[in-house]
Amino acid sequence: MVRVSSNPLILHGRHFGRTVFALCNYPALLTSGILRLEESESQDSLIEDYPADIRQEHRVFMELLDSYPGLLDRLTSGEEEDVLHIGELLGKGASGARGDDTKTLKSAVLEWLVPRGQVIIPPLSRNIKSDRGFNHEATGALLCPAGLDWSDVETKEGLKSGETAVRGDQWPIFLYADHIYDPEDPWKGLLRSDILIFGFKHVFTSPSSVDKEPKATRSGNAYLHGMKSVTKGSLAYIATQVRFSLSSSSVFSRTDTVTDSENFYHSILDLLEDPAESEEVGDLMIWWTRRVFPNSSSSQRSISKNSALSKIREKRAALQERAASVTN
Repeated sequence: MVRVSSNPLILHGRHFGRTVFALCNYPALLTSGILRLEESESQDSLIEDYPADIRQEHRVFMELLDSYPGLLDRLTSGEEEDVLHIGELLGKGASGARGDDTKTLKSAVLEWLVPRGQVIIPPLSRNIKSDRGFNHEATGALLCPAGLDWSDVETKEGLKSGETAVRGDQWPIFLYADHIYDPEDPWKGLLRSDILIFGFKHVFTSPSSVDKEPKATRSGNAYLHGMKSVTKGSLAYIATQVRFSLSSSSVFSRTDTVTDSENFYHSILDLLEDPAESEEVGDLMIWWTRRVFPNSSSSQRSISKNSALSKIREKRAALQERAASVTN
């Protein structure tokens, strides 16, 4: 059983890393964030004027402040050493949770590679990962980049030997529902695969919930933190964790150029946070929340047909359409 510190900042770091932003230097995030707040007050500088990566970092900083009451006061009233210490505690929580999830998923993912009752041939070790990745038919087929054909002998050999390098932004086929990728419609089925749902339930609603009706158990991380909907950060996090569990790499490292996990994580998160993709992303997040948290209010937003509310909405839409046609 995993032992978790009771320090509130460490506990918050665990959940924040899983659900908002997993891979960052928290002391640096806090120090830079405070400086930007001071600059914006004294120089009337706008966050929109900063480069895209700084704007993203600042969004994460502001979300961290919003998610932990009293944190801003503690940061602004303390010395620099206090800020760094708070950042270290948050970072300890985030990295600790990531390590715990990496450890448990390493074994759990083997249960999801083949239908229940079937066995993996040849067998895969639960503790040693060297025979995973492109070294095994089952994991290789899932990790094969969308658009490449794993059944093609040359493709398979190139991936096995490393001659065909796979970057983090070359997404594996397992991200797609039924492992089917349509190059004409690359959004179709993206981030809707069973193995991702299993991974999400394993981490957030408890390992025992994977095979059951979706509900957050009292011991699950989602329940403990009042999580009632799937976040963009949590989806990118689970995709990164499942991808790593299928790989042959033994240690999760942000600087690992073989798995290129940091690039992969950011590429997924960048897509989910892209305003131009908001319609598809909105549908995706509702789809996920309905599957993992079906009893939450955010998953029950569809309006009953023939209800009074549906009639009000229909009438309002008709009036707006009529008004638009008159002005045109």
